[in-house]
Amino acid sequence: MTSHIGIEKFMELRKSLPVIDVRSPQEFNQGHIPGAVNIPLFSDNERSIVGKAYKNNGSHEAVMAGLDIAGKKLSSFVRAALRRAPGNKVQIHCWRGGMRSEAMGWLLSFAGFDVFILDGGYKEYRRYIRSRWEDPVMLIALSGKTGTGKTDILDQLRHLGQQVIDLEKLACHKGSAFGSLGQPPQPTNEQFENNLADTWLSLDRSEVAWVEDESRSIGSLFIPDALHRKIAESPAVCLEMPDELRVGRLVRDYSSFPEHLLTASVEKIKKKLGRQHAAAATEAIKNKDFSLAARIILKYYDKAYSYDLSQRDPERVFMLQTGTADPAENARLLTGLCREKGLISTVKP
Repeated sequence: MTSHIGIEKFMELRKSLPVIDVRSPQEFNQGHIPGAVNIPLFSDNERSIVGKAYKNNGSHEAVMAGLDIAGKKLSSFVRAALRRAPGNKVQIHCWRGGMRSEAMGWLLSFAGFDVFILDGGYKEYRRYIRSRWEDPVMLIALSGKTGTGKTDILDQLRHLGQQVIDLEKLACHKGSAFGSLGQPPQPTNEQFENNLADTWLSLDRSEVAWVEDESRSIGSLFIPDALHRKIAESPAVCLEMPDELRVGRLVRDYSSFPEHLLTASVEKIKKKLGRQHAAAATEAIKNKDFSLAARIILKYYDKAYSYDLSQRDPERVFMLQTGTADPAENARLLTGLCREKGLISTVKP
């Protein structure tokens, strides 16, 4: 049986049914629905052949070319689907809900599957998630100078039962010029948005969600405009920590990386840091004086932090002084302040 469904039904069924993306590997790698598996009707080269047939000779010749290519692989498509959907129920999509998903849907239905085809395909999914950034969600922006351990604090807030959007984890980047060190390659911007949308759509709208106060870019990726505006307009809780604690954390986090990677990271901010300071930081790294290097580099990041904070509504900025670098304790302090200010109601013990 084959059924066509809209995006709302598709998103609901995603919770229980596997999703098969029949687009080419190149399309899939550019961006796909999180959790989807790629069973391409055509390889990248085969898709090009069909496309050329359509351009040069029209739709009939393109269909015939496609049949010649896909016909040899029909049994492999069914076997691949069986491995991923032992219950014989699947959702399928292509780019626009056209011939590729229809063809795979017919085949799997013939093989005994219950098939649900997404009307509008992946293009409709992308339209849908972009429309949802305007959903009313109460955010709290976690702010603080570089080295305060905001990512670890977010993790501890999650342990306290708070909702968290970890932008840096999703972006595979810690945000600074050093942010790619120790991280896997960043996804495409399209895939970042898709992964982020999964977190966004899973939030309980009746509860607040914590998010780090980021600039719009994280490495080579960009936060969707509508979401970034929400973060900028949300109340911000700013953690103030002694410099020696911040320096100590940065030394612990980064001193183990190879010298050439550290100096290359300094080079990225050479103009903003200033030629003299950049040279001094590079020299300190070569001399294994990582504390000095961190102090020099923090001069730039602290100025950037102060400027960004000055752009916020001061009535919605709440400062918290801490004397510890322990993320669990700082998470408890932050939730205590937010309860006091009426920003959150409950915290798990």
